[in-house]
Amino acid sequence: CGGSISNSSGILQSPFYPGSYPNNVDCIWEIQVENNFRVMLTFRDIMMQRGRCQYDYIEVYDGPPHSSPLLGRLCSRSLPTYISSSNMMTVRFHSDSRHTFRGFQAHYSSIAADDNTTLLCLPDYMHAVVSRGYLESQGYSAQMVTLNDRRCKPTVTSREVIFNIPYNGCGTTREENNDTINYSNVIKVTSSGYIIRRKKDIHLHISCKMLQNTWKQIMYVAEDAVDMNENQFGRYDINITFYDSSSFLRQVHDSPYYIDLNQNLYLQAYLHSSDPNLIVFVDTCVASPDPRDFNTVAYDIIKNGCVRDSSYATYYSPSSHFARFKFNAFEFISRYPSVYLRCDLRVCRLGDYSSRCYQGCAGSRFKRDASSAQEKVDVLVGPLRLRQGGAQSTSAG
Repeated sequence: CGGSISNSSGILQSPFYPGSYPNNVDCIWEIQVENNFRVMLTFRDIMMQRGRCQYDYIEVYDGPPHSSPLLGRLCSRSLPTYISSSNMMTVRFHSDSRHTFRGFQAHYSSIAADDNTTLLCLPDYMHAVVSRGYLESQGYSAQMVTLNDRRCKPTVTSREVIFNIPYNGCGTTREENNDTINYSNVIKVTSSGYIIRRKKDIHLHISCKMLQNTWKQIMYVAEDAVDMNENQFGRYDINITFYDSSSFLRQVHDSPYYIDLNQNLYLQAYLHSSDPNLIVFVDTCVASPDPRDFNTVAYDIIKNGCVRDSSYATYYSPSSHFARFKFNAFEFISRYPSVYLRCDLRVCRLGDYSSRCYQGCAGSRFKRDASSAQEKVDVLVGPLRLRQGGAQSTSAG
């Protein structure tokens, strides 16, 4: 029932299909294909409670579920096809406590988008590409393409005009809304006439938005030009690294990492971003012998910001993009050949004291404040193995 999907094609269906679906379920599938592809969703079968789709229904969103347009709401036997405007689509299935039926089945696949313009929101900059073929078809040359800040020049190849636009420079503006941080810039294509102009200028508005769990990337053309939309979705880049001491000078590159019982383990989480106005916060770290299952056999080191292991401690960090902490290897590790860590980290606006990053121990009562922009990122670390009889570390290179 729901989940994140990254395959290029597949099948979605209601729980127990073609048997009757259960009551009171709310399934959300987030389909994310490769950059510069679109999601095509075709319904093959729908048998649900009819009416005005108030009780049991399917919703299709053009992107993330809480911040994207609703493409359609279904409960009848009509079998439509939807195509996203980005590389992401969300499908929600809801049932109430009354009648139950066969449900639905749908097929999704990825289709290539046009290559007139492309946009990637990378950790340190926006990577925007404009096709020279498209410019020439509109009567423009590559020399007419500039950024808001003309000092930031593009790279011009035989086929493309390429801009690498930093989040904190080249005229990029930063705007904070209720639940997003929006970085924007404008690529301008200007005709060369000084007194009269035969063609309209083209403005490519570029925007990277930080949303819950995603970066939303938008490129569109304004000012009565050809209507183009270029939407992409990506994720924050955060890694966690072991260090050999509390000075955090030398990384541990061994994999597996062989350790002794009660040995101090030093970890550093690092957010890769050129925006200095973000902060990373360690919300939860759980240990498990199975990297795919952190529920059946698990040990909480810190959960919802509340320290559960007495050896856990934090260290001063040189920047808000770092979070440093340590704990001791525990008896739990002696019962299993390998142990993995999964840490949930939050990214928030620096100085936003209403956000999760400044709440500390929240227990199970914390609910995300809709007025604060933040993102949850899961990072897996390991394996850790107990050193026995002079076991040697194997370098992963």
